[in-house]
Amino acid sequence: MAASMASQAAARGLRTSTSKHILLDKLKCTWLSPRRWLNLQEYQSKKLMQESGVAVQRFYVADTASEALDAAKRLNAKEIVLKAQILAGGRGKGVFDSGLKGGVHLTKDPAVVGELANKMLGYNLTTKQTPKDGVKVKTVMVAEALDISRETYFAILMDRSCNGPVMVGSPQGGMDIEEVAASTPELIFKEVIDIFQGVQDDQALRMAANLGFKGPLQRQAADQIKRLYDLFLKVDATQVEVNPLGETPEGQVVCFDAKINFDDNAEFRQKAVFAMDDMTESDPTETEAAKWDLKYIGLDGNIACFVNGAGLAMATCDIIDLHGGKPANFLDLGGGVKERQVYEAFKLLTADPKVEAILVNIFGGIVNCAIIANGITKACRELELKVPLVVRLEGTNVHEAKRILTESGLPITAAENLDDAAKKAVAAIKK
Repeated sequence: MAASMASQAAARGLRTSTSKHILLDKLKCTWLSPRRWLNLQEYQSKKLMQESGVAVQRFYVADTASEALDAAKRLNAKEIVLKAQILAGGRGKGVFDSGLKGGVHLTKDPAVVGELANKMLGYNLTTKQTPKDGVKVKTVMVAEALDISRETYFAILMDRSCNGPVMVGSPQGGMDIEEVAASTPELIFKEVIDIFQGVQDDQALRMAANLGFKGPLQRQAADQIKRLYDLFLKVDATQVEVNPLGETPEGQVVCFDAKINFDDNAEFRQKAVFAMDDMTESDPTETEAAKWDLKYIGLDGNIACFVNGAGLAMATCDIIDLHGGKPANFLDLGGGVKERQVYEAFKLLTADPKVEAILVNIFGGIVNCAIIANGITKACRELELKVPLVVRLEGTNVHEAKRILTESGLPITAAENLDDAAKKAVAAIKK
């Protein structure tokens, strides 16, 4: 049970677009996680690829049914695919509150595109990955539908063990790559990229051959691989994943679907990319937390966790669960914390009506425990904290921090270690 809680927090809190633990075990890779996540819609990722010369389907974006109809006519394609643009997966099997089933539709009639868009735009689409009430669709993508004769998988990602980027590919695309890695690991191919030389022609051709491209298509696929690496560098990506990288009956190599993860530390030089960040579908609390460089993930328990470091936050969630409690959140303060961040963190925690106790677990390496203590006392007084507060501090300036808490006269329960803190927080709930 504890392990599943940590997994839940990690999957949402560390937030790479995909978590491929099986694949990573097979390849001995480590995936880098940004400090916060950048959410791009499908059409935005396709636009970035298009700008780098990567082959994608022709497409238009529409905000109204009439715009969708005009776009379908302009495409002049044999078949058209209409896709609702939301950040959640499983759109094809989703349901709209307009009664329309499916967020992805194929048609050969442009007039049908307008009718379908009219039942998508302005309505909530519910999938397995959305909140219970779904997500309102504000934009649709109208694209040329292409037949796919063969699907492959290709990705470029940052790998700590290789001190740089690697290419990962498989001739088995269009499915979960974890399943391929688990059942047929011999079909997973890896090429380490020299960060100074980039992707060499022989590497790109070898990867294209491993993906099953033959004849002229091998050279075409190799060219797409090099263009994808150019995109990877251009936008400061930590991952570019194309699934599928497909082959059409007409002899084209096309990137049909892609997910891009960005290094958020490069925001200062990627302003155009980060300006596309779609925060409308994000949890309001998570969005507010991000303003203060806090990583907040809401969970379904009643013990709020206030921790520095993602690993320590997951361990705190696990040990609360071990002692019979339920974490209400995953809140990571990070390293260079200021008193104001502590105060804002408490505002977020106390705003949650489910919270019946707060557990502060700080290990002060970079963090100065005295700053945390001052922030805690300020927050307790100004917010008039009404729920039990358990505090465990260890590390830099801890004696000064404990003095501040003790002399504050506030009803704060001190804990000697994490296990003691979790027990006391759970006990406070049960009183």
